[in-house]
Amino acid sequence: MCPVTALYKREDGIVDFDNDRCIGCKSCTQACPYDALYIDPVSNTAAKCNYCSHRIDNGLLPSCVVACPEQAIIAGDVLNKNSKIAQLLSSQKVRVRKPEKGTAPNLFYIDAKAESLEPTLTNKQNYVWSSQDSGVGLNKNKKIEPFENNLGKAKRTYDVPDKGIMWGNEVVGYLLTKAIAAGLVLIMTGLVLSGAAIKIQEILYCSIISLVFIALTGGLLVKDLTQPKRFLYIIFRPQFKSWLARGTYIIIGFSIALLILIFVCLFGNESTAKNIVILTSPIAIITAIYTAFLFAQAKGRAFWNNKMSIFFMLLHAVILGSIVIAFIISFNLKQEYNILEWMHGLNLIVTLWLFKGSKVLESKIVSDMILKGKYKFHFWGLVILVGNILPVLLLHFCRANSITNFASIFILTGICISNYLFIKVPQLIPLS
Repeated sequence: MCPVTALYKREDGIVDFDNDRCIGCKSCTQACPYDALYIDPVSNTAAKCNYCSHRIDNGLLPSCVVACPEQAIIAGDVLNKNSKIAQLLSSQKVRVRKPEKGTAPNLFYIDAKAESLEPTLTNKQNYVWSSQDSGVGLNKNKKIEPFENNLGKAKRTYDVPDKGIMWGNEVVGYLLTKAIAAGLVLIMTGLVLSGAAIKIQEILYCSIISLVFIALTGGLLVKDLTQPKRFLYIIFRPQFKSWLARGTYIIIGFSIALLILIFVCLFGNESTAKNIVILTSPIAIITAIYTAFLFAQAKGRAFWNNKMSIFFMLLHAVILGSIVIAFIISFNLKQEYNILEWMHGLNLIVTLWLFKGSKVLESKIVSDMILKGKYKFHFWGLVILVGNILPVLLLHFCRANSITNFASIFILTGICISNYLFIKVPQLIPLS
């Protein structure tokens, strides 16, 4: 998931890290299901245990193995049948953490119980080392918000500090600005294809606004980096398996398409401008939804691995685009209301489907926190009632321009809160 190959696997299998290359995007902290990575507050880059690779290169064992007085940590080549670790693996009952993630971990625990390996099976306590109220790394000394868990009966007698929320308000804002930028082009495409009377000047205004919002998207992405001065690394040193790197080039491509459209509006004719709008629509769709694939790469967050998030983001782009474009272009109000009602009906279904989560334990805990726990008012009161049901009722029974403005505010509120919940709550689930 690392967009600049700061995190890499050596030929001997050790996962190492180059902090001179890291841009501090924090995607690796979300991708690792074992909580092995954090942001070093000194270097402002990601950091992890690298198995003391500098010692391994010199024929030495890792420091933790040497320092342990009880030989509780055993290191070696598991493929060498004569090694101590290979013999232990063949003779002892061992477990690995989260095998369902498909990462093929090589850290084995002898006679371990599930409660000692899966943090969601235990509840946090409020005594001695069990309580860790302050975060580490990026959130050092910040108060950490606990997660709600009624599934585990085992008590946690020792705990590690929590890293806290790694992707915050900048990511929420980036989802919204990106949705508006892409949505404007998608709505313009719909108008052109339907034969609506859209003028070249209106296309120009919409294109400029779309470009402004996609520029804001880029600005928020850079602001979220802990090493913002290195943001050009993602352009000149990309690792294209990462959807963060792919997304950067998608945003660049979308921006270039908008600049071409603006140029045609200024110096070309209306027919050509409309054709460019249609040609830009595929990259607008990709711009709206690519983040769903980025979140799916975060194996540490089971809730994000949901295909419904694609439709969630696409619908938000269309809805937000229709709200913004209504201030630029005059519509047939009856037709506009009917389209908005249908879109909100779909958005309601998709939102409910997305937030019900999956059968995976971590996803179920997130879903319960949102639907039944601490955030139930945010979801049912603000997202569903204010953001979806109330606007549909207003648009259906009170068809006036002033009512449309009120409905737009309610819709925007619902979309903002739903994205906030989608980003924040899954990060409350401890990974270790």
